[in-house]
Amino acid sequence: MRNRYLDLLRFLAIVRVVVYHVVGSAALTLIFPAMSVMFALAGSLMAASLDRTGPPAVLRRLRRLLPSLWVVAAIFVPAMLLTGLPLTPKVLLWLFPVSDPPANHWGALALSPIWYLRDYLWFVLASPLVLWLFRRAPLPTILAPYALLVLIELGVYRNPPTVLREFGLYFGAWLLGFAHHDGMLRRLSNRVLVPIVLVVGAAGLSWIFTHPGSRGYDLNDIHLGNALWSAAFILVAIGRAPADAAWVDRIPVLGRAVTVLNRRALTVYLWHMSFVVALTPLVGLVGWTPRDPLGLAIRVVLVFALVGVVTLLFGWVEDVAARRTPQLIPGRRRPALAERAAAAPASPAPAGAEAELAAAGASHPTTAPRLPSPRRAADRAGRGA
Repeated sequence: MRNRYLDLLRFLAIVRVVVYHVVGSAALTLIFPAMSVMFALAGSLMAASLDRTGPPAVLRRLRRLLPSLWVVAAIFVPAMLLTGLPLTPKVLLWLFPVSDPPANHWGALALSPIWYLRDYLWFVLASPLVLWLFRRAPLPTILAPYALLVLIELGVYRNPPTVLREFGLYFGAWLLGFAHHDGMLRRLSNRVLVPIVLVVGAAGLSWIFTHPGSRGYDLNDIHLGNALWSAAFILVAIGRAPADAAWVDRIPVLGRAVTVLNRRALTVYLWHMSFVVALTPLVGLVGWTPRDPLGLAIRVVLVFALVGVVTLLFGWVEDVAARRTPQLIPGRRRPALAERAAAAPASPAPAGAEAELAAAGASHPTTAPRLPSPRRAADRAGRGA
């Protein structure tokens, strides 16, 4: 049974990412550190998958992750090759992005979210070993990525590989997802959790406001502040997650939107930046300033509309990758077997059957056969479902 609260968090994270890439507001990264939340949710799901199936969960996760990327690559890589991208063996990284796949200028802008898949891929590959370590030494394992990031940010470890830096930045959130899955965060009393959140959050904010980046207080430019503030946010938002949020589905429009975006999260994430880049020239064309409220609002609506179109075209790939029945728009409730049987009209008895049964009943009053009623037929169908 899915936890609709966690589905709602993922829905909000995806919406926040898209809106941020359109409007570029640093405040959005502080209010809702979406990428860390997405990694924490993914870490919790990965731990659950490993518990169910063991190491084969890695292959299953990759099977669900890569096909949507391949669809993007099938369209964009030929376009980039035709516009100046050299054809080298590195192009194969578009099939399995353990490092940043090559792109030309416009492709690098449109496909910049690929870093998320690169990090996700590495985190999935590391998860079987790290989950084993986590369950033997949880606190040192959780602290290790943050310690690595401190060494990098203080200059003790200079020029780290990109992937190792990303482990320091986001793998802590992934491990907090492990802690959520194992119930560790839920078992923390408020006397323990609240001081931890206050100390970690204060440390993160202090670093953010004393080390602004090129875009001010945008968390994407302040790695250590990002990791610490995100950890405090996750400890509250996920550590105190309710068992469910049934109220989400009591609002039909919201419930369907949450379902659709959760089933199509990867498609939305991979494609949205392309439309952000494509629509940016409209700002100057129609005379809007980059911060014109009306222009920003229209661009947000247009980006979501275009993402909706491409999701209709290619979103079913996520269903195929997850071995679900492909749906144009996911979330449509399918009637159960018993419901279908109850709704089906009963087959009429052949002509003359009633007379024959009456005659048989007169001859054998104690063994008179009866035609099953539609209700009983439906009940039997339901029990056999």
